[in-house]
Amino acid sequence: MNIRPFAAVRPNRKDAALVASVPYDVVDTAEAKALAEGNPKSFLHVSRPEIDLAPGTDCSSPEAYAQAKRALDGLLADGTLVKDGEPKFYAYRQTMGGHSQTGIVATFDTKDYISGVLKQHEKTRRDKEDDRTRHIETLSAHTGPAFLTYRDDPAIDLIVMDACRGEPLYDFVAEDGIGHTVWEIAGASSCMADELQELFARIPVAYIADGHHRSAAAARYAKEHGFEGESRWFMAVIFPASQLRILSYNRLVADLNGLADEEFLSRVSRSFRIGEKGERNCRMYFRGRWHDLSWSIEQGADAVSSLDVAYLQERLLAPVLGIGDPRTDPRISFMGGIRGDEALMAKVDSGENAVAFAMEPVTVGEIMSIADAGAIMPPKSTWFEPKLRSGLFVHAI
Repeated sequence: MNIRPFAAVRPNRKDAALVASVPYDVVDTAEAKALAEGNPKSFLHVSRPEIDLAPGTDCSSPEAYAQAKRALDGLLADGTLVKDGEPKFYAYRQTMGGHSQTGIVATFDTKDYISGVLKQHEKTRRDKEDDRTRHIETLSAHTGPAFLTYRDDPAIDLIVMDACRGEPLYDFVAEDGIGHTVWEIAGASSCMADELQELFARIPVAYIADGHHRSAAAARYAKEHGFEGESRWFMAVIFPASQLRILSYNRLVADLNGLADEEFLSRVSRSFRIGEKGERNCRMYFRGRWHDLSWSIEQGADAVSSLDVAYLQERLLAPVLGIGDPRTDPRISFMGGIRGDEALMAKVDSGENAVAFAMEPVTVGEIMSIADAGAIMPPKSTWFEPKLRSGLFVHAI
């Protein structure tokens, strides 16, 4: 696997906490506007530029991309963002409660993505790829890092641990209580940078944990530009697999597909044991109470069909509730486990949805096994937390 240091465009020290923002794809326009209100330095002005345009402006319109470019240029012009004088590697630690994870910020080879060295576990949507590709093209930059993982390597761990003993470049707690700390690991001319590249060159594969559309768009952009210069490389943070934390990705369905309550529960009981714990489990919130649902893995089932979300889809969401394609059906919505049971209950108790399903999280091992097999997980299977902040690093092309 090929990695390289890069000359990052990044915030000056005093503005880092103001610049750093949630990723573009975890908030809608209204939420982004509220988060950026009163903060002209927020990177949401770059990643969700429609917040600074007329209400109703399409976030994928030429006007939005042009506004993103103006916002990025403005942050550079006023000194909020500055460019490093030489390529560097960085360590980026996130702390959430008692959990912390420390990754390496670098640029990665789009040819490794195309060849399958950087493995995927999700399908990408063409419209989302188009959006990210146009964003890269207009800004001549990768503005949000992908989130990668690899099987732990003790030698790499030692380099990162050593870097984290020094004084951090940034160290702040965001408004959601998550801590973000960044250290410089090494400049491109140092022996440590050479060693880090050599160690990663011996790692046969890595995995996209989060950021499939960013990665796909980077590869498209690189191919369109002949893989020349910086266009070949894209920005990501790569973490040891043992440090990752995966939460559930829960389901909400708007109605019962025309079924009466009793008939719905009867249909559910054909494929699930209601009110029991078993080999595999999820929970269903319906008519003001939680119900345990359990089942057993069928003999000979492959890694994908054995996933809880796959079983729920094939045995309940599709045949009972009529959700044929969860990627496109407007009757189903998804909620990350970080929001908790109360948020699911509120969505049902309000009448906005008829039923909610709280899933068990998948494991990193399951993700790796499925990616190694060249298979694809069902949509909305994984929710990684904490999320990488945008704006701490920009890769100028």
